[in-house]
Amino acid sequence: MSNLPANLRYAESHEWVLDHQDGTVTIGITDHAQAALGDVVFVELPDVGTTLTKGDEFGVIESVKAASDLYSPVDGEVIDVNEALEDAPETVNDAPYEGGWIMKVRLSDDNLDELMDADAYQATLSDD
Repeated sequence: MSNLPANLRYAESHEWVLDHQDGTVTIGITDHAQAALGDVVFVELPDVGTTLTKGDEFGVIESVKAASDLYSPVDGEVIDVNEALEDAPETVNDAPYEGGWIMKVRLSDDNLDELMDADAYQATLSDD
């Protein structure tokens, strides 16, 4: 069973969203996703100022065994990226919910209720 913090929302594409309750969110990939990828060696970060629509590709994460597109689980504007991942992409493996965050977004549409809670996301994983 993957580590799934209850305070996060989850997308089917394995991104997590932390709602800061001020119109901004932090986004990363789930513990399940990083485990499936293996040792992460590169994270392509979006540009600050990029406007995203839910489902848009915003970057790529590469591991020693695969590359995977990253998809935005929300609508909004990128306001910050985790530049530390450029020098230490393995942080996504070590701390996917803390230091391994990928970007922060100012929401343009509060569609967080369309995302899954931890229990619903866990149920999708047991279908694999």
